[in-house]
Amino acid sequence: MRALTRHRENHLVSRIGWLRAAVLGANDGIVSTASLIVGVAAAAATRGDILITAAAGLVAGAMSMAAGEYVSVSSQSDTEQADLARERQEQRDDPVSEHAELAAIYVKRGLDRKRSSAALWITP
Repeated sequence: MRALTRHRENHLVSRIGWLRAAVLGANDGIVSTASLIVGVAAAAATRGDILITAAAGLVAGAMSMAAGEYVSVSSQSDTEQADLARERQEQRDDPVSEHAELAAIYVKRGLDRKRSSAALWITP
């Protein structure tokens, strides 16, 4: 009999945040830079002035997006680390209640109570 091979799932949902940020960032960059160029061109500026404005707009937009993304990712990381520290402390302080809380989460997701309790059993 042939051995069963593992089927590796390949879902794209893990990359949706990156895709969303890329699409919104590109759209924002295009719209803001185009608006800046149209505004300067409408003021009867020279071709050189328009090109300098476009380059400055692109650089400023890129720096702004990079700084915003850094702050966003750092804030999310800090929040997740604080939540993990809080959960670790709660596990040390009251492991029985934390076990019950985790078992209840799995029961809510469809696992029967007996199996969820056995699967998550910890020594207090």
